[in-house]
Amino acid sequence: MTVILLRHGVSTSNIAATLAGRSPGVDLTDRGREQALGVAQRLAALPIEHIVHSPLERCARTVAPLAEKLGVTPVPEPRLLEVDYGEWTGRKLAELVHEPLWKVVQRHASGAVFPGGEGLAQVQYRAVAAVREHDRAFAEQHGRDVLWVACTHGDVIKALLADAFGIHLDGFQRIVAEPASIGVVRYTPAGPSVWRVNDTGTDLSALAAIVEQRSGERAGPVPGGEVGPVGATGTAAASTDNGNAGHPDSRSE
Repeated sequence: MTVILLRHGVSTSNIAATLAGRSPGVDLTDRGREQALGVAQRLAALPIEHIVHSPLERCARTVAPLAEKLGVTPVPEPRLLEVDYGEWTGRKLAELVHEPLWKVVQRHASGAVFPGGEGLAQVQYRAVAAVREHDRAFAEQHGRDVLWVACTHGDVIKALLADAFGIHLDGFQRIVAEPASIGVVRYTPAGPSVWRVNDTGTDLSALAAIVEQRSGERAGPVPGGEVGPVGATGTAAASTDNGNAGHPDSRSE
């Protein structure tokens, strides 16, 4: 199975430079709504059969145009919720950078537990469990490769990609997930392979080809590191979007 990890578009919290967390009333900005339409335009040509998303409004609104184009009903998944930042929720990033915990979050994420909230290790555990369970369920339901979308938040996506890369959670800040960007992970019996990271505009046509393969044909990477057709591995694309969760001065969601 192949999952497209989609981050929501630019939100009002991104613009305000606050840590949104699970605060109510955080919506997409005009730019975020434009990004949602752009995502629908990019992905609608792919054979996507399921959309799962964080229940928060900014994620639901990001997938709505795509779901309408595809005729797919989005399914909320609580385990894809944003990090529970506890007492940090809603605070200005400019204030949070002076908290002793900030350096822990940046350098030792696996040991970071937000006061009154949850730890980043807990976030990774629940998110990975959710994605892998949905992946298995779709495999059993269809009996073939399925391309699906999981729309969630920056730190959640970085934790998922760290797991797929097989790197320690302490290195997850090295991964970037900008608003409306996608990461792509293909899960096989031999383990996951990462096809895209922080992709905001490259050609995605190769993803249509991999769902035509059957699980027994290519269970994992072949010698030499190739994971699919030529040009399918992709590279990170440049973006001018605000709210890049990969940098210390913009961890707003």
